[in-house]
Amino acid sequence: MNNNPIGVYDSGFGGLSVWRELHRVLPNESLVYLGDGKNCPYGSLAVEQIRVLAEDAVKLLLERGCKMIVVACNTATAAAIEYLRAKFSDVPFVGLEPAVKPACLTTQSKVVGVIATERSLTGEKFLKTLARYGDGVRVIKSIGRGFVEAVEQNAEQEESTEQLVREVIEPIIAEGADIIVLGCTHYPFLRDVIERVVGDRNVKIIDSGEAVGKRVESLLDEHELRAESGHTPVYEFVTLADESYRKRLQEKAFAE
Repeated sequence: MNNNPIGVYDSGFGGLSVWRELHRVLPNESLVYLGDGKNCPYGSLAVEQIRVLAEDAVKLLLERGCKMIVVACNTATAAAIEYLRAKFSDVPFVGLEPAVKPACLTTQSKVVGVIATERSLTGEKFLKTLARYGDGVRVIKSIGRGFVEAVEQNAEQEESTEQLVREVIEPIIAEGADIIVLGCTHYPFLRDVIERVVGDRNVKIIDSGEAVGKRVESLLDEHELRAESGHTPVYEFVTLADESYRKRLQEKAFAE
């Protein structure tokens, strides 16, 4: 048993979609959420720059006693997860990748759309997963331009945001996709808008949140790190930006 917190790290607000899943399935676990904010978005940054940012973030979380780190950022996972595992070899890490495997295995039309950042779509792990499970499936890769910024600005329901989403979603559906993968943790905050654009067309929207929750549970058991039954969890929010950003992180985490 270990009552220390789980660290959750993202470039900004996006990883809160993962935080919410962990909060739901692990009610006894304390969580420290680090939303960079200062350097967001990561999508077009150089790999070396992302690695430096990720290493600094992990050090900060470890200083707060975190027993496990969830890199709740697809871009940081693609650029830095193996580097982090080598650098901090005694710490269990959970990373994210677009849910390509379940999409490719369940598509009926054999056309799948994957929306992600530029860095995620060129990541080695994503490309290996695509090569392994994408045989016979046409995978349409699209960058969600402006999506991260819309979430960071709390502009999910703005008309301009719906137009951004429509410009990305409509071509994917027109090509016959019956599944669209949200390959960035910011994007689930746009699910309502995406579903509104999809309408009654038979297109399924999936992300990685549930799979990450299951993986964290598995590693907690494997390393005997679960908090004690009845432990009262503590939730902390940290940022590299200013105090107003930190407060917004906390508010968004608990918003309905």
